[in-house]
Amino acid sequence: MLPHKRQLKITGVGDDIASIVNLPWEIPLEEWPEDPSLAAQRGISRHIVRLVRATSDPESEIYAVKETVPEFAHREYEALRELDLRGAPSVSQIAVVDGRTDNQGNELPCAIVTRFLPYSLPYRVLLSGTVTQHEVFNMANALAYLLVRLHLLGFWWGDCSLSNALFRRDADGYVAYLVDAETGEFQKKLSTGQREHDLDIVQFNVAAELEDLKLSGVLFPGMDPVRASESLIKRYRRIWNTLSEPQLLPANDRLAVEKAMRSLQDLGFAVEEVDLQIEGDAGTLSFTPKLVSPNYHSDRLKELMGLEAEELQAKRILASFERFRSREIAITPDSHEAAERWLNEVFLKVVNSVPESMRGRIEDAQFFHEVLEHRWYLGEKAGQDVGLERATEDYIAQVLPLRSDSGAALK
Repeated sequence: MLPHKRQLKITGVGDDIASIVNLPWEIPLEEWPEDPSLAAQRGISRHIVRLVRATSDPESEIYAVKETVPEFAHREYEALRELDLRGAPSVSQIAVVDGRTDNQGNELPCAIVTRFLPYSLPYRVLLSGTVTQHEVFNMANALAYLLVRLHLLGFWWGDCSLSNALFRRDADGYVAYLVDAETGEFQKKLSTGQREHDLDIVQFNVAAELEDLKLSGVLFPGMDPVRASESLIKRYRRIWNTLSEPQLLPANDRLAVEKAMRSLQDLGFAVEEVDLQIEGDAGTLSFTPKLVSPNYHSDRLKELMGLEAEELQAKRILASFERFRSREIAITPDSHEAAERWLNEVFLKVVNSVPESMRGRIEDAQFFHEVLEHRWYLGEKAGQDVGLERATEDYIAQVLPLRSDSGAALK
């Protein structure tokens, strides 16, 4: 007599449910076939994880499937859902799949499905090539910034590490996204003790992860894993204190408040409310941010031009636009008309120059930033500005064939 076969139950919201219902849920996840190009983008996990496409179409949606116990799967699903609603940098939840059995009726583990984050890579892939100490510290800074964002939302992660995040290039740095929320939980407001607990965990985890890379010969010899993990904690404290601690400003400096606001904007935060008090003999102002929101530059860029970009990419793009506008203001004084001109005459002209065979290797905003960097490099070499068109052509010919942030196979 065959064992009783349980009924498959898929809990989720949206059209994606129809895309995943026909995946081979009756087969253990470790036996699922996986495209080698996708396997290269999968990091290390304590669970069995597979990256799969919804269909055989190479352009179809990519999902990450993880096997775990039902309690953790549903808890993580709800945490990711709440993080998504609050605009946190995290992967998006798709579904929880319960009641899995194989063809003989044997019970299989519960699975949680999330949407794969385009142009993202695990830290082991990013650090497996030739990297500088600066790049390692940039990744640590990105993780620190992510932890600040989560703590501001009242989310205690509980297992913050390089392994539990995905990284996307953001101009000359990186941006980190939470990819594993299994241990996390929301509080109305985190206490200092809860935040410090998260910091202790991440400091230990990052040092151990980098030490493992060093022992395996991947990390360059001069890299100190402990120092890198300590830099993450210092970066976190610097950002957190700037966002939450009072700043004492000279009352006779008319631009002091504006400078303080701009320093927060440079960190990527818009200041929506502040507490400003005159201290003592009126010679000092106490400036305390009361309400801040992230994505200052990316929100400005989206509002102005409709472009989606990471924070540092947006900052670079806006700087390019402002230089254009300063030259063209007599011709196009209206900022929105100027933005439309710049978008068509500069940005789109550059990104649309990429040949069809190499499209999708780099996100458009990142490609534009790297072309601007390449223009500067060529100009230094030539002793004069070579222009954006020549820089774009040279980048496509010399650099783009060696670059891919999307997991596309290099040809």
